[in-house]
Amino acid sequence: MTFQRDMRLILIFVFSLIFSQIHAEGSKDPSTDSYFQDKQFWDKDSIWRLPMKIDTSQKCTLPINFWSHYKPYSSNAPLLEVVRHMPYNAETPQAALVTAITPTPNVYVRANFDVPALSDDHSIEVGGAVLRPLTIKIDDLRKMPQKTVTATMECAGNGRVGMVPLPQGEPWKYGAVSTITWTGVPLAVVLKMAGIDNDAIEVLVTGADAGPREDAEGIVRFARALPIKEALRDDVLLALSMNGKPLTPDHGFPLRLVVPGWYGMASVKWITRIDLITKPYDGYFQTKRYVYEHKKEVTPVDQMLVNSFITVPADGAQTSRKIKVSGWAWSGHGAITNVEVSIEGGKGWHEAEIAKSDSPYAWTPWSIDLTVPYPGRFVVRSRATDASGATQPNRIEWNRLGYGNNAIRHILIDAE
Repeated sequence: MTFQRDMRLILIFVFSLIFSQIHAEGSKDPSTDSYFQDKQFWDKDSIWRLPMKIDTSQKCTLPINFWSHYKPYSSNAPLLEVVRHMPYNAETPQAALVTAITPTPNVYVRANFDVPALSDDHSIEVGGAVLRPLTIKIDDLRKMPQKTVTATMECAGNGRVGMVPLPQGEPWKYGAVSTITWTGVPLAVVLKMAGIDNDAIEVLVTGADAGPREDAEGIVRFARALPIKEALRDDVLLALSMNGKPLTPDHGFPLRLVVPGWYGMASVKWITRIDLITKPYDGYFQTKRYVYEHKKEVTPVDQMLVNSFITVPADGAQTSRKIKVSGWAWSGHGAITNVEVSIEGGKGWHEAEIAKSDSPYAWTPWSIDLTVPYPGRFVVRSRATDASGATQPNRIEWNRLGYGNNAIRHILIDAE
């Protein structure tokens, strides 16, 4: 009996040590410098999710989609809403979209394939129609002058579940949008280092992510091309960090492209090659995916369409008759010039007050004070207009792949 009692005491002591370790390590924020310096990440295959040590002397072979799939133990709220586990896709919870800058753990994740395992000594090739082909290491880019741009990034499929009939593709609700502060080297600087051939018309950026597709032969690698005029904008970045910290693997570590104003597919992650090309690119993700298919016309998806949504009050909230309605509006076609709000199901529109955005490419805050005419349930809608004159429509023209849904959205409130 004494032996059994002693063994129970030993087991209790061991388990208390284990859970103390979990609590201590789980309180770390994965987006902090110390988290990366410690090289400790959550092991998704461990029943206890104990932190595993990464041998930094070896080439990085991290398991795909590590800690970003999970919330730290210190948090009770979900950091992301999972859309698909393999490859990992997840959207930002609506509650996390109230801040001007989306916290890194809450930034939506889009991937067409598994996350490639790249190391910090990664390098990229610059070739094609250039005068001086280059090989550039990540460390070389870090030593170059850096530029910071705050930009709203939206997945082209954001809002797909709101389209009728439901198109094919990932079933995104409305959380595949985030605003991030990116830092890196302007793509134009690297292109000019290589020397641009006069015949070049597009810049093709290729990622390390690849895999099979049902409607393509062999292995398809993710790549997208930009018109050379767009690529030479000084705010198009080869980004090394987001929100002041190194890129995480799910968001393109160690290097990704950021094209402010364009839907997210243009911002290629895990860059391996940059090529200047002399004829329009006809690759899979330029002509078979991320394209609008309207009748017989097929055009590549490009700049974000004007859009808006309500952050306060929350959908389904109980409110008083006097309410403050606020939210965000954005567009890849120019500044937001007007936001209107309706509490009469779209029969009457009231102009909201627009505040200053953090940058020309970041979403614009807006707000309005309204009084509902009587207690009961109300449909609250917002619609934005940009500098090009485009206004959110009641319904978009349906397309087979479900891209560019910028139709007016609504919330419900119960006023007392």
